[in-house]
Amino acid sequence: MTMEQRNEAKQGVPMLRLKGVRKSFDGTEVLHGVDLSVDAGEVVAILGPSGSGKTTLLRCANFLERADAGTLELAGERHDLATTRPREMADVRRRTGFVFQGYNLFRNRTVLGNVCEGLVTARKMPRAQAEERAHACLRRVGMDDRCDAYPVQLSGGQQQRVAIARAMATDPEIIYFDEPTSALDPELTGEVLAAMRQLAEDGMTMLVVTHEMAFARDVADRVVFMEDGRVVTEAPAREFFERPANDRIRAFLRMAGGTTA
Repeated sequence: MTMEQRNEAKQGVPMLRLKGVRKSFDGTEVLHGVDLSVDAGEVVAILGPSGSGKTTLLRCANFLERADAGTLELAGERHDLATTRPREMADVRRRTGFVFQGYNLFRNRTVLGNVCEGLVTARKMPRAQAEERAHACLRRVGMDDRCDAYPVQLSGGQQQRVAIARAMATDPEIIYFDEPTSALDPELTGEVLAAMRQLAEDGMTMLVVTHEMAFARDVADRVVFMEDGRVVTEAPAREFFERPANDRIRAFLRMAGGTTA
């Protein structure tokens, strides 16, 4: 699906739907039948305390972890999370992007090489075409002027912006963000959030695990709050912050700096 198609489809069309997702580690269940959906063109922020299952849910949705039960629908195509075969898993990953906490860039490749690598090796795209697309994505995150640099020569914020460009380059139907600013100093966080904000304005479908309250409030369309491996509540972003559903949400927002209400 192209960006233009995503923009046309933005009104209430489900891009991602997770149902009944369960996951245990060493006999301890960390996801208790989670349901979650994201419409095409929507930005959904997942908030919640540490250990609430946010990252595990994201990883299960992209088959980086194998869920014990549950289903995933991506643009209407249904997959059983517990039994999906490797070939189907690879197909789902080709249609999605994932931005990790720790950048996960290849240290022995330049910025341009990092963004091109998946296009050339996995997508079999001609290198000239891959480089053209990579340059376009790097320009969108303000990193094309560093295309010949290596990751070690970049700040953390710059590396994360390259990781975002890499995720964009495959023209994904949805991008998952797993705490993309958690490893950054506060002064570098803003440049990464600005790149994400631009993606949202362009109509990219995004599912974002974050502790950045301002981003969730100002950019997300909807907020999902998780605790103890369950979705406790979800609401439009403005409503979530301005009219917290209960005392637990108020306490969380007060501690996280989202509101003093």
